[in-house]
Amino acid sequence: MNEFLDQAKELFPYTQALRRDFHIHPELGFREFRTSGIVAKELEALGLEVTKGVGKTGVVALLEGAQPGPTLLLRFDMDALPITEDTGAEYASQNAGVMHACGHDGHTAIGLTVAKMLDARRGELKGAVKFIFQPSEEGLNGEEVGGAQMMMRDGVLENPKPDFALALHLWNDKPLGWVSAAAGPIMAGAEMFTVKLTGKGGHGAAPHETVDPIVAAAQIVSALQSIVARNVSPLATAVVSVTAVRSGEAFNVIPQEAEMRGTIRTFDAKVRERVLRRFREIVEGVAQSLGCAAQIEVKRVTPATVNDADVAAKVQQAARRVLPESEISDAPFVTMGSEDMGFMLEQIPGCYFLVGSANRERGLDYGHHHPKFDFDEEALARAAAWMAAAALKTLG
Repeated sequence: MNEFLDQAKELFPYTQALRRDFHIHPELGFREFRTSGIVAKELEALGLEVTKGVGKTGVVALLEGAQPGPTLLLRFDMDALPITEDTGAEYASQNAGVMHACGHDGHTAIGLTVAKMLDARRGELKGAVKFIFQPSEEGLNGEEVGGAQMMMRDGVLENPKPDFALALHLWNDKPLGWVSAAAGPIMAGAEMFTVKLTGKGGHGAAPHETVDPIVAAAQIVSALQSIVARNVSPLATAVVSVTAVRSGEAFNVIPQEAEMRGTIRTFDAKVRERVLRRFREIVEGVAQSLGCAAQIEVKRVTPATVNDADVAAKVQQAARRVLPESEISDAPFVTMGSEDMGFMLEQIPGCYFLVGSANRERGLDYGHHHPKFDFDEEALARAAAWMAAAALKTLG
């Protein structure tokens, strides 16, 4: 037991109440008006310098320590998902078709708890802590860029410029008591693609008079599987997934167009370049061979999330001090999921760490983005204690 975990447990009723309130009232990306209002109010109550409307609905607060030193960015995401909740929890979503199915309600509550904990330690702080409550981590939600980039466009990495950055995620693929802060890549870079194939429509009974974009789409989907199998080293990692194919309206009409959408995931810059090049070559080559024109759009969603070795080591040290009874994994842990914190970690050395939150005995082990997703709230106190301790350790 230690002072950080003690304080986090004392604050648990506060953390839990916030988390459940956010869960009852989830908001999609760039629409977190109620959530950001509560966040700003709680931070202002601490006497922090608060800026609202950063990146549309983001909130930034600055906590200045009593001693000079570096600036540390702590980032917490706020947005929910377009999912209908099926948990049956007493705090289930009251917003139809919207649900906190990834733990961001917990992240926001953790962030506000950490603000209280660090505010009580101003005298120990060497430098400043910049709290970032970010909108729209889950996707673009109709915008050109997501929440991290939107906040960066609004200058969140300036005045003052952070020297280091930390972020965390409750992780329901691992049990309560497991934590991870490893150096190197942790989450993949992501692209999303749209391919529009244009052929020549006609009667389904006269296919010889048409150029069928559905046949081209089927061949392209099959050929794309060769990229990972034959163009990427077995010792490297990549994913190419076609996740949507749309074409046609009638059983007896060969359509004029077909559209394919999907995602590409990579960790390494050279692997990414090779995969993107082969993707275009295959789509254009197969389409041309079957008489179709191909229009390709590939949009970068986020780079890979890569942890700095020195910062990760300090976060690991904090975990050993604060959570000595936990299973602390410092071995590389990677997932093909993506995270727009990667944009910030491209510019600032930092660490993105994971806190196990599942409890199988209580049925709290459904995966992220599942309608029954929920987590063991005991993880909230552990995460807040670890983040607060890691912040002080990183600041020196």
